[in-house]
Amino acid sequence: MHTPTQDPRRWIVLAILSGSLLLISMDTTILNVAFPSLVGDLRPGAVQQLWIIDVYALALSGLLVTAGALGDRWGRKRLLMAGFAIFSLASLIAVLSTEAWHVIAARALLGVGGAAIMPSTLSILRSVFTDAKERAFALAVWAAVFGGGMAFGPVIGGLLVQDYGWHSAFLLNLPVAAVIMATGMRYLPESRAPRTDGAWDWWGVAQSVVGMLALAGGIKQLGKSGVADPLPWALLLVAAVALTVFVRRQLRVPNPLLQVRLFAKPAFSVAATAIFLPMVGMGAILFLVTQWFQYGQGYTPLEAGLRLLPAPLALIVASMVAPTLMQRFAIRHVLGAGLVVLAAGMALPWVFQQFTDLGYPAFAAALTIMGLGAGTATTVASVTLISTAPAAEVSSAAAIEETCYELGSAMGVAILGSTAAALYRGNLPALGLDGPTTAAVRDSVGEAAHTAERLGGAVGQTLLDAASHAYTLAITPAFLMAGALAVAAAATTWTLIPRDLRPTENH
Repeated sequence: MHTPTQDPRRWIVLAILSGSLLLISMDTTILNVAFPSLVGDLRPGAVQQLWIIDVYALALSGLLVTAGALGDRWGRKRLLMAGFAIFSLASLIAVLSTEAWHVIAARALLGVGGAAIMPSTLSILRSVFTDAKERAFALAVWAAVFGGGMAFGPVIGGLLVQDYGWHSAFLLNLPVAAVIMATGMRYLPESRAPRTDGAWDWWGVAQSVVGMLALAGGIKQLGKSGVADPLPWALLLVAAVALTVFVRRQLRVPNPLLQVRLFAKPAFSVAATAIFLPMVGMGAILFLVTQWFQYGQGYTPLEAGLRLLPAPLALIVASMVAPTLMQRFAIRHVLGAGLVVLAAGMALPWVFQQFTDLGYPAFAAALTIMGLGAGTATTVASVTLISTAPAAEVSSAAAIEETCYELGSAMGVAILGSTAAALYRGNLPALGLDGPTTAAVRDSVGEAAHTAERLGGAVGQTLLDAASHAYTLAITPAFLMAGALAVAAAATTWTLIPRDLRPTENH
């Protein structure tokens, strides 16, 4: 068997790319704790607040496919460095912002920079780690950093924001990006994909960007306005048409932006499903639990962030153990078992609720089990997805993987979050409040908490207790639905992944 030549810089490259990914993943959640301070300072309107929150994910989702293809043609290191230059400029704009629209523009640019950075990290990893076992370990580190960064974002953000204000959440990016760019220019190798000559597919770019923007926007709008609003359905229709035309075009052109034929491989399709469906559940659960901590239990954002830590810590441990499990057992069993463990963690709060009142210990246990399952499943799925894609098509695989993460989380918040909101309204008792106050309380648990604070006294406390109890009853069925999605992914894994698939072995 031929042993591929190993790049002596590969571990330095892994460290640089891990730092890159940590910055990007933290930036997706760090605003959660900086947002109240930002709103108090800049006073953005309701529409502006939505744009500040959503525009980062919209820009990122819309450009991932195009960025992956551009890296193949232009050079992945070059695109990564350009992405960090954009990311740094955007962070500086945010730090200097004095108006809400400045922050919106900065967040959009951060999404553009993130889209350039994320596929490049996986593509460079795939080209540098030519040994299958070492590549599995490198991808395990990638998965641990990505999951851990998203969960550590609120903790780091909370520590910074409470002492230095919301600007510090963006200021943090500048020194980290400077170090990554300086070391990256020296140590990262340049790589491109073959068969990237010929005309750039501008029509494909337009179809991809329109389709992905409409899809991400439609999902997010569905979560905000519900199924009765025609806008999200119009956006989803635009997405369906644009993406259908895009896929048909990619199957015809000689140098496609996205190699959609990768989905013809059962292992690749199942691995993508095993990332997407659990992310639907995890995205919703992290959102709902954070709300429960702050509004149901009265924790500050920092205290809420610290109480989420069992999930990322367990995820990091499981991600590091996953490559060893992949070498000892069949991939389908490791991935399937990880998804079942994840489902068990998701269902645990509902089970607890049948016998006793829910408190933090139940959620801590559930978050730990979810972290173990998610760390195992996403690592195995990432290794399988990247390893089953030919080296020349790794950028397409990377774009697909990261799209699964982004859209899965957004869809979870939209669908399962909306389900929990409807159950919350159904569980609220009659409180004897006037019409406008009742409407505000029924809108969300956050509005109920603000209303209770405004009313004060025994009336406010009674309202807060009722809203907290109604919300606690509402979120556990959503957790159970998230667990069902993980079980569905496990069933797909055991049914479709070949028994002899070994992505940790060189061929």
